[in-house]
Amino acid sequence: MGGAAGGVGPILIQLAKQLTDITVIATASRPESQAWVTSLGADAVVDHHQPLDEALNAAGYEQVDMVISLNQTDHHFEAIINALKPQGKLALIDDPELIDVRKLKLKSLSLHWELMFTRPLFTTEAIGKQHDLLSEVAAMVDSGRLTTTLGEVLGPITADNLTRAHALIESNRTVGKLVLEGF
Repeated sequence: MGGAAGGVGPILIQLAKQLTDITVIATASRPESQAWVTSLGADAVVDHHQPLDEALNAAGYEQVDMVISLNQTDHHFEAIINALKPQGKLALIDDPELIDVRKLKLKSLSLHWELMFTRPLFTTEAIGKQHDLLSEVAAMVDSGRLTTTLGEVLGPITADNLTRAHALIESNRTVGKLVLEGF
């Protein structure tokens, strides 16, 4: 999983560990991020500042069945392809610059894009599934099965706190989500 210590990764790790029997290999570069994703259930953590295929090999994983890329897919695209087993699956949620999907063909890799707003934007037949999924996640949070991604509450929404939040996010050194209150 690429970008495991961001906003989506921590919930994804927990859902994958609780709802499946897969081995979760997360990416994080700093010791505090690595510790956090491990505490959430990641079986292994590799540094995304290294080529992902090489980092996986160094961690003892020659190839993997699936990759969920949450950010910078274009930056890691070649390494992701190398890391995936033939007929593997690549899922992503980000908006990468142009990627050459033809490179997936040799290994018959499948590409899965997810946008949580597709059902309501297009009023799909499965629009009610969104409600079901969010209700299930809410119940898991309420029961304590899912840990929130709250990292730090910065106080009320003010120009100073907004500036501080922006600087923290730009530093790429936050763990969990930052919250401004009082909307």
